[in-house]
Amino acid sequence: MLLLAGCQKGAESAASEGVDSDGLATGSSSADFQIYKSPTCGCCGEWVEHVQHAGFSTAVHHPDDLGALKSEQGIAPQYQSCHTAVSPEGYVFEGHIPARDIAQFLESPPEGAIGLAVPGMPVGSPGMEVGDRFSPYDVLLLKEDGSSELFRHVASASEQ
Repeated sequence: MLLLAGCQKGAESAASEGVDSDGLATGSSSADFQIYKSPTCGCCGEWVEHVQHAGFSTAVHHPDDLGALKSEQGIAPQYQSCHTAVSPEGYVFEGHIPARDIAQFLESPPEGAIGLAVPGMPVGSPGMEVGDRFSPYDVLLLKEDGSSELFRHVASASEQ
């Protein structure tokens, strides 16, 4: 199960568990992703469909303070985007990361890493498609010391 915070339209499913004081899901769920998002943000629905297409199941929650959730998970402002994922192992996934990168990271998490991030909302990234427009972007490896390094450069839509 992964915990996500962010924005979404249309791909929500009900979750049976509650939310703790940190805004994280409590109880058990069969969903791979618990999605935490603003109830008014519409950009992440396509991203949720992207991860669903990759085989992940999802459930959605709307915490009162997404910013606090991101801070508590160690995601510095320069790495933030519109949704945040936290795996059962404590790894975070911030923004419109391709599902293949999440799967690759989880197969063999690098030592000293807290997760991955795609800062901002790059045009053409999963969930941010606008016709055939595409802006190359970086998937960053977030480290325990607050720094980052390149995990993968995405130069074209076909590389997602």
